[in-house]
Amino acid sequence: MAKSRKSAGAERSVLRDAREIAAVEQYWHAAGQPKPRKPPKNYKYIDELAHLQFELIKLQEWVRLQGLKVAVIFEGRDAAGKGGVIKRITESLNPRICRVVALGTPTERERGQWYFQRYAAELPRRGEIVLFDRSWYNRAGVERVMEFCSEDEYQEFLRSCPIFEEMLVRSGICLIKYWFSVNDEEQERRFQERIRNPIKRWKLSPMDVESRKRWVEYSRAKDVMFAHTDRKKTPWHVVNADDKKRARLNCIRHLLNQIPYQDMRPVEVELPLRQPDTGYKRPRKSSQRFVPQVY
Repeated sequence: MAKSRKSAGAERSVLRDAREIAAVEQYWHAAGQPKPRKPPKNYKYIDELAHLQFELIKLQEWVRLQGLKVAVIFEGRDAAGKGGVIKRITESLNPRICRVVALGTPTERERGQWYFQRYAAELPRRGEIVLFDRSWYNRAGVERVMEFCSEDEYQEFLRSCPIFEEMLVRSGICLIKYWFSVNDEEQERRFQERIRNPIKRWKLSPMDVESRKRWVEYSRAKDVMFAHTDRKKTPWHVVNADDKKRARLNCIRHLLNQIPYQDMRPVEVELPLRQPDTGYKRPRKSSQRFVPQVY
């Protein structure tokens, strides 16, 4: 009985997936490989960003249609611009397909779990892109420098992380890792800007201030991390982030090149005629609470 229920559930799942794929095919069709495009010499940032964001939409639909699983890790110095590039990637995409994972401080329960457990729960399913705004590499960075983990826990991470990531790749996940590199002077300028600008003040946490004092320790921790986890199957890609706008464009363009996708074109859609009015009367406006039109 249990087996038949399980079988029926699997059949429903396959049917649901087939319907989803059919729905995608209804509105998009593949038109061969996308043509490589060199940016013009005197390109405008907004124009180039718009072009790359449209390519991201094509990539998104290809990932969904093919059932790919994509995980992208963004790591780097504080104020290096990770959040900025993540925002530019997601602002034109469907949040049901591309989502951001930015986990907070682990709870007491999570501290007692296998270290990778809470991150594994956020890995992409079929047809999904997950962007990790910081990741399991917290252990090799902030936890190591701020002494939030023991020496044994740190050494175990360095041993097991490459194995964990290789398992992800073997399971069919496309794992892409970015390290955003910013020089000392530029990071200082951005910190000062956050201090002066009340809109950006929330970005500067006490942990950021403390990490600023430990610049050299963070550099050493990053070098050790790269030595253990920069592997052929799961390499680190370093983004020069001294110029925020260039860093965003370069990172997005590189990301597009990491996943072979088809040039997805939207299908022309005709809106159906609206249902005819058969005497329906709307309620009076005075019976509803409208937002005051201040502007």
